[in-house]
Amino acid sequence: MPIAFTRAVSPRLVDCELTHLPRQPIDIAAAVRQHTTYERALASAGFEIRRLPPLDDAPDGVFVEDTAIILGRHAAITRPGAASRRSETASTAAALADHLHVHRLAEGRLDGGDVMLVERTLYVGASQRTDAAGIAALRELARPLGYETIVVDLRDCLHLKTCTTYAGRDGAGNGVVIADPSHVDPGVFKGVDVVRVAPDEGPAANAVRAGERLLIAARFPRLREALEGCGFRLVEVDTSAFRKAEAALSCLSLIAADL
Repeated sequence: MPIAFTRAVSPRLVDCELTHLPRQPIDIAAAVRQHTTYERALASAGFEIRRLPPLDDAPDGVFVEDTAIILGRHAAITRPGAASRRSETASTAAALADHLHVHRLAEGRLDGGDVMLVERTLYVGASQRTDAAGIAALRELARPLGYETIVVDLRDCLHLKTCTTYAGRDGAGNGVVIADPSHVDPGVFKGVDVVRVAPDEGPAANAVRAGERLLIAARFPRLREALEGCGFRLVEVDTSAFRKAEAALSCLSLIAADL
């Protein structure tokens, strides 16, 4: 059974790292409810939910995507760009070691949210959290496993997956990437169709492929209509509390689909 690794919401979420957003009040109870709904949506899609150990003193700990990159039966433990998050990786590595072959990046800075996997290609965002040395370390690790690495330039965006998602294959069998063209050049993604989000629906660009379903953020009707037209089976999930923490759907899990 495929596994989705998650972590509980820290009571200190309000102290999370922010780069492009002003700090706003975050309703912790609402975040916990939304996180529970998110886990239930993944479970309904056929995933076993495995919670990593709680990290109450790590405000960003719930955003497990940044601490590892899962490549088939392998996991690359990252080197997060924010110093406050580097202690989170030990917990992730220990939990994943029971299921996957665990590797560690040798140098540099790299957040998992900057890595989008499309078949055997790793698109990696050059962001304020991910530097050239981190990208080079990932390329060196991933190449023997059969993955190509392509660097993607970003504009005013925290992570690559903040503004893009590989949605999987549509009803016609074509690969589809969702992209916000205000932050990334859609032309960089080769061999796929691109669904562009509307200017006022930017947060909708982040989604999660979960088996035969695609989890998307709630209340973005134009993207929903476009994706339904492509034949995707959609599940809307409210992530409004997490958007105040500069986060979205993919941030909240590590998907191991090949177990």
